[in-house]
Amino acid sequence: MAVVSSKIRKKPGPGVRFTGAIRRYWVLYLMFLPVFLYYFLFNYMPMFGIVIGFQDFKVTRGFFGSEWVGLENFRSFFDSMYAWRCIRNTLSISILTLLFGFPAPIILALMMNEVRNKPFLKTVQTITYMPHFISMVVMSSIILTFVSNTGIINEVLRTLGLPIIDFNNNPDCFYPVYVISGIWQSVGWGSIIYLAALSGIDPTLYEAATIDGAGRLRKLWHVSLPGIMPTITILLIMQVGSIMQVGSEKILLLYNPATYEKADVISTFIYRRGLTEAEYGLTTAVGLFESEINLILLLTADRIAKLVGQRGLF
Repeated sequence: MAVVSSKIRKKPGPGVRFTGAIRRYWVLYLMFLPVFLYYFLFNYMPMFGIVIGFQDFKVTRGFFGSEWVGLENFRSFFDSMYAWRCIRNTLSISILTLLFGFPAPIILALMMNEVRNKPFLKTVQTITYMPHFISMVVMSSIILTFVSNTGIINEVLRTLGLPIIDFNNNPDCFYPVYVISGIWQSVGWGSIIYLAALSGIDPTLYEAATIDGAGRLRKLWHVSLPGIMPTITILLIMQVGSIMQVGSEKILLLYNPATYEKADVISTFIYRRGLTEAEYGLTTAVGLFESEINLILLLTADRIAKLVGQRGLF
């Protein structure tokens, strides 16, 4: 009996296992430490600041001294003349970007995957990747120059005998300018992940399709696309989950008083009322509303992906 009991060892607890893992793989944990600190300091700790959205926050009084106003900041936003305009513009820009910008890198990756001329392929990749590395300030200046009354686009229209278009001061032109320039900036960089997914497809699938008499288009449709569908699904879910989030930097650099009606979005409203007018409670409430809608869209898109037989994000 003593011999049997001596062979029974207690399983170490989670604390002991974690300590042992740190001692054994301390170099890896040390490399992970900056990443952990970044997300902890800039993503998790600021969550405490959500309480500002329910207060008439004053910097001099702090979190605990500011007056609690409940949902008043939310009511103030939705009753303002800017609320529905910002929501409409945010949704319009995001949906147009999703419809036209999301398929663009997929199409480019599929096209580049069919190119057999390596020097030509490298040239195309360099040209399409380049805009991603240009500063947003410089890129916005280039865009404004292209669409100005004396820019290259209007010069082409003038050469063809067509009337010029005042892109910079026409509100109806803001959506196309923003979306098309966004595709130009991101299509090459976005195609990298799809090219990586295409490189992971088993070559024997293409060989089998060739033996069956499939041409390039059929192999693209029946082999390439299904092979990268899990990647497409994950990236689509993530983009749907950020529909309410349009970055303020590019908008601020491109818009002007003449285009406010179509260019003012939630992020520019937060910048204007939060930083320039110091209405911290109101803008925190708006940011919380934006994040909640994004969370709902993310979970909905993930659920739909699973219902249609694809792997979800969670």
